Amino acid sequence: MSTSPSWQPKSAWTVTALLTGLAMINFLDKIVLGMVAVPLMADMHLSPAQFGFVAGSFFWLFSTSTVLVGFLSNRVPTRWILLAMGASWSVLQLPQAFTTSTLALLLCRVILGAAEGPSFPTSVHSLFKWFPDQRRSVPVAVINQGAVVGMVLAGLAIPAITQRWGWRTNFLVLAAIGTLWCVLWLAFGREGNLDTVRRTPSGSAALTSDAGDAARLPYRKILTDASVLSIFLLGFVAYWLLGQTITWLPTYLEKGLGFGGIASGRLFALVIALAAPVNIGLSALSQRMLQHGATTREARARLTSVVMIAGGLLFLALAAIDLTPMQKVFCYAVAAALPTFCLTLAPAMLAEMVPLAQRGSVIAINTAVASLGAAIGPAIVGRLVQSYSATGAHAYEIAIAVTAVLLILAAVVALRWLHPERSMRTLGEAATPLTA
Repeated sequence: MSTSPSWQPKSAWTVTALLTGLAMINFLDKIVLGMVAVPLMADMHLSPAQFGFVAGSFFWLFSTSTVLVGFLSNRVPTRWILLAMGASWSVLQLPQAFTTSTLALLLCRVILGAAEGPSFPTSVHSLFKWFPDQRRSVPVAVINQGAVVGMVLAGLAIPAITQRWGWRTNFLVLAAIGTLWCVLWLAFGREGNLDTVRRTPSGSAALTSDAGDAARLPYRKILTDASVLSIFLLGFVAYWLLGQTITWLPTYLEKGLGFGGIASGRLFALVIALAAPVNIGLSALSQRMLQHGATTREARARLTSVVMIAGGLLFLALAAIDLTPMQKVFCYAVAAALPTFCLTLAPAMLAEMVPLAQRGSVIAINTAVASLGAAIGPAIVGRLVQSYSATGAHAYEIAIAVTAVLLILAAVVALRWLHPERSMRTLGEAATPLTA
């Protein structure tokens, strides 16, 4: 008879801190191109449409690699997968620092995107080996704030580095930061082995171990479930917004609203910084609701949907109402902070619904589908900005309004069809044991 290891808070939060650092690096790598957009476009003679195409290329293989590594993470320790990813990111910064060709830059971004795609689902899968179900919302939110820290640092540091040493130096700095993280992960990163307490379809608690007997479902059954599809849609529009923000917000601040390069970087940092308290606060609220008896539909699905609708409405207000530049910045900051909350709760909802043996791959598939939004969004925004360039800031605000409509539609769909408990029952009834 096997026993479940006890929860180890110190080790769990050490791994959380390291994974937060990895998320920070991941988003520094993503945002750097948007932060150097103005000098890069001038240096390489790129139009807004061409730049949007290159920026979106980061996500071309993002989905494919995410799914492949997601299946791999069901069988290979996440410690070594994460180390391999961190090392490859550092190496891939170097050719970006020295390239003079648009095609070469595009190829670098495509390969880097493939290397970085699996980061979030693999990190979450690793984290879930350290935290039981009802303790997962806050640590996942903390990891997501690594992205916020990365984008804040980008807003503060990249313009200063660019002004002093040129835009190419930023890629060398990122290579050094990634190398430092790999050293720390080798020293302190560990694989968790905490058994997971999951509710059965009847509502009782059942202990399921990664090493013990587990159940599996046909992926066709999982991927056609209404709740799973709703989560995929929420993630798609959240990543669309994310792609828009990291690629075009710095340019919107500088060229659309008239702020200088350094001021735009600082305002970008402020916009992104607001996401941290919003996401952690909402995650704590969701976790507290669960601990006080709320259903997952109430504490996760409905809360996520309502928050996303609020963000969409604020974006519509930004595009439709005559506001001062600073008011528009504040409105964008609040509106952008709210929808990304779904990226925190989506893995927890999926982990509740699907068999433990398939958790890593399903979370990866969710990220892969969601990231398509970031692949498509920047290119469409670039087309809109180029088509309406004569209208100044209004060109960017047309794209913001399109994003707002997508956010609201996705949230309405989730309010109607996202029922985690119901899906847990139906999927649980269809699951078959791996072993007799």
